[in-house]
Amino acid sequence: MMSDIETVEKIIYKYLPTAKGYQQNVIYAMNYAFSAGGKRLRPRFMKLCHDMFTDVSDIYDESVIGPFMAAIEMIHTSSLIHDDLPALDNDDLRRGKPTVHVKFGEDIAILAGDGLLNYAFETAAKAFLIRPKDEGIEKAFTVLCKKAGIYGMLGGQSKDVVMSGKKLSLDELNYIYINKTSALIESSMMVGAYIAKADDETVLKLEEAARAVGMAFQVQDDILDIVGNEDVIGKPVHSDEKNEKYTYATIYGIEASKKYVEEMSKKAEDIINSIEVKNDDAKKELCELIKTLIDRDK
Repeated sequence: MMSDIETVEKIIYKYLPTAKGYQQNVIYAMNYAFSAGGKRLRPRFMKLCHDMFTDVSDIYDESVIGPFMAAIEMIHTSSLIHDDLPALDNDDLRRGKPTVHVKFGEDIAILAGDGLLNYAFETAAKAFLIRPKDEGIEKAFTVLCKKAGIYGMLGGQSKDVVMSGKKLSLDELNYIYINKTSALIESSMMVGAYIAKADDETVLKLEEAARAVGMAFQVQDDILDIVGNEDVIGKPVHSDEKNEKYTYATIYGIEASKKYVEEMSKKAEDIINSIEVKNDDAKKELCELIKTLIDRDK
């Protein structure tokens, strides 16, 4: 497979910083969080969307897509470190291991999250040296920055924090989900396509598909927080209840939430299937990956 976890990790691990020098403590914490496992969905989505618009003979050239794949996982991991902090969700377990603030202290955890976020953009910027003045890379880098910031993930996180314990309207809930969760998935798919020189119209279709994927993924997370097995999930269940957070599952119930996940996953698959690509195998693998999100138990 083009985007199995092992293949993707071989690529993204190449870009981790070496823990040495006076700053080695924070780098240890950064690498600990990054290497703790997970589904690696975002770099997998990115690679498949890149490969869909790339000639088969060129899909193994990782010199440009590699830094962006590592960067999106660094951004995602930085958000998890900060989400787990006592000031936010106050969780002790992530991916089956002690969270960064539990293992290294709250101070180093804050700095490790900051470190990964900054190092992500430093890593992605390496692509400019490989393909100078490349419009696709310029557009990809712009998307990467925006979707992680105040008009993307950070914006969603901020609304999520201030609304903790308060009743949410559907519009507010959608805003949080679209930005806190969908934004990085949108970024992954858009960046991969832009680097492969897909046109703007096609990338906008992928953004819409990725938004549906992100919504399905988050609502499935809501379901698992209520009915999931902590040993399987690798993080505490009932975290939303503990932090007095309203979710799609708590508002509309489990069955309605499951139906929503299926509908959003189907919407994403239909959009992707409507797009003409160079590599049908990559498109097929992307759709199969999306399908796995429906029945996942972690």
